[in-house]
Amino acid sequence: MCELQRLFWQKGGSDNHVDQVWPNLYVGDAWAAKNKLLLQDLGITHILNAADGRFNVNTGAQYYQDLCISYYGIEAYDEPSFEISVFFQQAANFIKRGLDTPGGRVLVHCAMGVSRSAALVLAYLMIHENLTLVNAIKIVNSHRDICPNPGFLRQLRNLDISLNEERKKKLRSF
Repeated sequence: MCELQRLFWQKGGSDNHVDQVWPNLYVGDAWAAKNKLLLQDLGITHILNAADGRFNVNTGAQYYQDLCISYYGIEAYDEPSFEISVFFQQAANFIKRGLDTPGGRVLVHCAMGVSRSAALVLAYLMIHENLTLVNAIKIVNSHRDICPNPGFLRQLRNLDISLNEERKKKLRSF
């Protein structure tokens, strides 16, 4: 775990309200998610809100209705004990569908754009782009300063281990 946490110390990204971290995939904060003009300028077609709910970033699909944006909300809490891993596959699939849409551009956000949203983007890169956790962290962190909380990082490490086991099984079957 310490080795993974050290990767976040190598700051190379930015702390803007929103940053492109992979082709057509953006990570941002609540300000970016609520700025309709910015969303239009970026050409955002899909939004994954990792801080959905009344006590978080309470936008919802209706907020974006006039922009024709597909919306998916997850009521996640930025606490090490929160089990965000139960949303990894659904979030990764939503991101993939958005990126596979012609002209698709996806914004994944939470309150600060550092922990919850970053964890879900890392999971997407691992699940659908076949990156290891280390490589996913390096890529995203080179564009945006991220820092998933230790509980999220542990869950991402577990995902990395299980995906690597699946890859090994596939290789053995050939």
